[in-house]
Amino acid sequence: MVKLSVIVPFYNVQSYAPETLRSLRANARDDTEFILVDDCSTDGTPEILAAAERDLRGAVLVRHERNGGLATARNTGLDVARGEYVTFLDGDDWLAPGYYSELLATVEHLGCDFLRTDHVQCTARARTVSRVPHGRRGVVMDPREAILPADRTTSVDYAFAWAGIYHRRLLDDGLLHFRHGLRTAEDRPWIWRLHREAKSFAVVGLTGVFYRRGVASSLTQIGDVRQLDFIRAFDQVIDETSKDRDADTLLPKAVRTYCAIISHHLTSGRFEPQVARTLRAMSAAALKRLPSDVLVDALDSMDTERASRLRRLRRRPAPLGSRVEEAA
Repeated sequence: MVKLSVIVPFYNVQSYAPETLRSLRANARDDTEFILVDDCSTDGTPEILAAAERDLRGAVLVRHERNGGLATARNTGLDVARGEYVTFLDGDDWLAPGYYSELLATVEHLGCDFLRTDHVQCTARARTVSRVPHGRRGVVMDPREAILPADRTTSVDYAFAWAGIYHRRLLDDGLLHFRHGLRTAEDRPWIWRLHREAKSFAVVGLTGVFYRRGVASSLTQIGDVRQLDFIRAFDQVIDETSKDRDADTLLPKAVRTYCAIISHHLTSGRFEPQVARTLRAMSAAALKRLPSDVLVDALDSMDTERASRLRRLRRRPAPLGSRVEEAA
């Protein structure tokens, strides 16, 4: 019986994959499978993974014939996962030795649907502990109770899929798959859905995942049009939350977060001029789609600079074709 399935997508990470795989070896157990998804890498990553398939206990190698992005690669892993529990790791991050054994013991002791953990953020030589923005530790709760308040950072804003572990019943209930084709912000609708629909969760202070920031090939560092998928991701959050039984209570949080993310991207300075123009047009259209009364309240709750920027953007005409179409 497989106790834990670890889904690890890789795409052109030949410089980092060996360290990732070494950390998986330091977490290997007879009841653990490592689903290594090669998302059609074009560098030396396929050869590194081929060796890992032979040498890493529990390795299951799956190859994509064309690049699909992180969300699609994770879904591929979920489709073949056999474990009672599921977790994720990115192909350029790594783990502390024995971390998964501790994670499994904790979630089995608590008996909840999913567990959220802290992690270590790594930028060059700097190491910083990043904590789940939730005060109660080691206490099983209703995940819906951790979505609010609207004007503060909460658990749904800590969207890292690899910072936790998830019982298979969530997979069987259709709650663990990601929006196919999303190139960025794929964790956002995913974490909102978990918090709305799962029955129980807990937060613990384990820090066994080391998250590598500043990787040149990461979409968080690249200012091309793929970054604009955050609009599709948050449109999904708004659409699904608006249908929730507690929509009146939860929508203000979703709308305010959407506005904050739009403002962040508008001022990031990472986009080329043409992409920046597309961002402004798409953001203006997105603001017009939001429920007017909820949006007004959200902007009133924000600082003057951000609120003014978004109000000006909302007033600008949105050209036809500015909305990203739904993925096929």
